[in-house]
Amino acid sequence: MNYLDTYLQLIVDRGNPQLADSIRNTVNGIAPKYLEKFSFCTHEVGLLFGNVQSGKTGQIFGIISIAADLGFPVFIILTTYNVVLQQQTIERVREDLSGFCICDEYDSEIFAENNLESPTIVVLKKNFRTLKQWSNILGSTGFMKGNPLFILDYEADAASLNTLVNRGKQSSINKYLDEIKNMSASSIYLQVTGTPQALLLQTMKSGWHPYFTFYFRPGKSYMGGDYFFPKEKPSCIQYIDEIKDPLYFALIHHLLASAQVEISGGKVCNFLIHPSVRKSAHVQYNDNISKALTKINLEYDDQNVKEDFKKLYDEMNPIRSEKQSFEALRSKIRQLLAEDRVNVLVMNGDSHISSDEYSKGSNIIIGGNTLGRGVTFSGLQTIYYTRSAKKPQADTMWQHSRMFGYDRDAGMMSVFIDEHLYKLFSDINATNNSIIAQVERGIQDVKIYYPEGLNPTRKNVISSDQLITLSGGTNYYPFNPGNDSIEEVSLLLETFNENEPSYQVSLRLIKEVLCHISSEDDFKIQSIISAIDTILADKPAGQGVLIVRRNRNVAKGTGALLSPNDWQLGASISDKVVLTMYQMTGEKGWNGKKLWVPNIKFPDGMVYYDLKDDGES
Repeated sequence: MNYLDTYLQLIVDRGNPQLADSIRNTVNGIAPKYLEKFSFCTHEVGLLFGNVQSGKTGQIFGIISIAADLGFPVFIILTTYNVVLQQQTIERVREDLSGFCICDEYDSEIFAENNLESPTIVVLKKNFRTLKQWSNILGSTGFMKGNPLFILDYEADAASLNTLVNRGKQSSINKYLDEIKNMSASSIYLQVTGTPQALLLQTMKSGWHPYFTFYFRPGKSYMGGDYFFPKEKPSCIQYIDEIKDPLYFALIHHLLASAQVEISGGKVCNFLIHPSVRKSAHVQYNDNISKALTKINLEYDDQNVKEDFKKLYDEMNPIRSEKQSFEALRSKIRQLLAEDRVNVLVMNGDSHISSDEYSKGSNIIIGGNTLGRGVTFSGLQTIYYTRSAKKPQADTMWQHSRMFGYDRDAGMMSVFIDEHLYKLFSDINATNNSIIAQVERGIQDVKIYYPEGLNPTRKNVISSDQLITLSGGTNYYPFNPGNDSIEEVSLLLETFNENEPSYQVSLRLIKEVLCHISSEDDFKIQSIISAIDTILADKPAGQGVLIVRRNRNVAKGTGALLSPNDWQLGASISDKVVLTMYQMTGEKGWNGKKLWVPNIKFPDGMVYYDLKDDGES
């Protein structure tokens, strides 16, 4: 049986040949390099990186299919500790992949009886008891002692990593994943996520840093970060700060969208409210929505209410269906309210809401953490997002972006959010684009950066003593510099007159100059060059500022070495990399060598992240 061809034909038969092409592209990008050449005696870690809600499941199934064609007998799909998501996943496996032995987490007998006669897929939640159980099952059957294991970890940056790394211990889930991985003769562990920040900041020594990274582009109809969070606010974004009663207007927008969808023959229209992680806030919003629905129903014919509806109706321009008349929508909304067909659901740890409850009709879903990471909401047209944190984390915030996806109608999309949160999302999107650019350029050692105050991920999964940060606006300089060739540096800087205050130059020239500089631990030259590479990946023609000064008779060890004027000049440039190069006369501690000494400053307000080499202390 050819598993890949069978799966791709299923996708085509469902009327989605573009998705089939996308999956084939992913398979062609991964299989020849990493699957067909697999040694069957190593344990390898890779990263499949895709946008949030851009169709990673289809890509995973394509990889499972080609791996089965290549002789991999056992696959474990890991989901987050979310019952709904685990069940959604196994249902999709059963619907989409034929010819496999498919096991839920309680199907140990089925796994043993199959005896690997058919390739086996086991779908597990990342729960330490479940993982411990399956570690024992895999060990007791003995199947894996002579066979490779293929693990596909959904949202691999969540739960899988060692949360006790800074305490010299290993968290339970991480421990059992290690056990499962290492008890097999060999393995491929494919991390899958739309937020790879925590994974990219793992050390190679930890065993969880990806050896390779593959990014798959979303389909043409995908609405993601570039649509919702560009630098300039798009029309679908409504600043809560500028609206007198934003929740009321968000509700009106949802009712109009619901009516438009139903009249046009659509199946579902959803409205997501994400106020806080606190359950008390969910209860309060549930009460507020119920009161607002009652008020709208009672005052439906009030002239002010009608004008509020008309204002948002005029701004709504559906593109997936013909826009219905205002009166037709008003009539349909009256019917929805009268028949109590606008469902309000609270989705958190205290309530079990199945996906069937918001898969059709008009729904308002209120919740916190359960609204993130992998849970999908079809027909989502309205978002009300006010959740904030004192120390926001980029990956957590980005996973809250449930508005991303394929089945949204751009002409009816509306996101209610405050201006500060929009700016944070916009900054996260910029860094995501930088990560994508680095991966697509073939840079395996991907680097990341964020504005000050926005952490890339939670600190408990990053080895603090291995993390290097370069803060914008700070002058970095070596105490004990070296030049591999003073002549080469002099030649590169020959055309720059020291009498000129500064020059605008290519960052590539700045990088080339720095490549000739060596230093001890006080000046992380490779991390500095990596930070420049990060900027260049996003802006290949990126520009910086170069300041050149010669014949400087400054004693070694006197701080930044810069004159007050040059220090002030560099400080006045806040939006570019500034490299100041001083050539010493060789006196006052320089051993007679006319060394070039660098001082570099990155753009203000940004923090660049890197890791020490595993050999560094």
